[in-house]
Amino acid sequence: MIKPQLRKRDYPLWFLLQGISSLPFPVLYFFADIVYVLLYYVIGYRKKVVYQNLYNSFPHKKEAEIKAIAKQFYHNLADIIFEILKIGTISKAGLRKRVSYKNPELLRPFLDNGHTIIALGSHACNWEWGLASSSLFYTEGVDGVYKPLNNPFFEEYMRFLRSRMGSTPVKMKELLRHMIRNRQEPRMVCLLSDQIPPKGEIQYWTTFLNQDTAFYVGADKLADSFKYPVIFIAVERVSRGHYMFSFELLQDQGVTKKESEYAITEAYARTLEKWINKYPADYLWSHRRWKHNRPVTI
Repeated sequence: MIKPQLRKRDYPLWFLLQGISSLPFPVLYFFADIVYVLLYYVIGYRKKVVYQNLYNSFPHKKEAEIKAIAKQFYHNLADIIFEILKIGTISKAGLRKRVSYKNPELLRPFLDNGHTIIALGSHACNWEWGLASSSLFYTEGVDGVYKPLNNPFFEEYMRFLRSRMGSTPVKMKELLRHMIRNRQEPRMVCLLSDQIPPKGEIQYWTTFLNQDTAFYVGADKLADSFKYPVIFIAVERVSRGHYMFSFELLQDQGVTKKESEYAITEAYARTLEKWINKYPADYLWSHRRWKHNRPVTI
């Protein structure tokens, strides 16, 4: 666990968040219900973005269906906010009771043979619980790749949460050096690959949820360099505060030739798209995923 480097003025907020975290789940979900009402009905948090994303992603759904998905999304978002805070105090046994893994054996042959696995997740259900719980089910190292936050306090607080159960948060810009340094140790490197690249760094476009969509291609580059296997992390909301994760192999270990340059990224996009169509309310629709336009080719 990484000990946060706090300034004196940070301690009141730290104790407030940890105090909220220590509350039992029924109380947290009571507050989550209130936050849902505030987010959806009062503040209207990114409501325009959410509805635009939903209408564009599901052009054949009726307005009533879109509205139902949006409202359930805000319910889920409120739950996730408090569930993420709960990582600050929940016990390992308590987290184990709420998270299960459907097919953990898929990863064992790679890890047992000393290989690193590139695991591609997304902003689905509670992605932070996925990282936190993985280190409870696998004794090998688990790395969570992330973009640093601009706010110093929340950057420290999230590093604390992400490392508390034993995972290692790794800044995106430091990933390659981290992987080279630890290449002799079996581990799982987890990336949320549905984030939008900066406009000047876009290298791959595809059609995703009926829209031109840019993707990071880091998974392809890392797999090409290290010949590591690549898996997709799926997740299902079993019930409120209970999740089941499962894995799907996107590329086997040691592959030297692919059908196309960014075949892994394309496979990831198709697999994630299938999951979103199955569980539409569990995706993070408040993210401005489609703010860049695909260049017009002449």
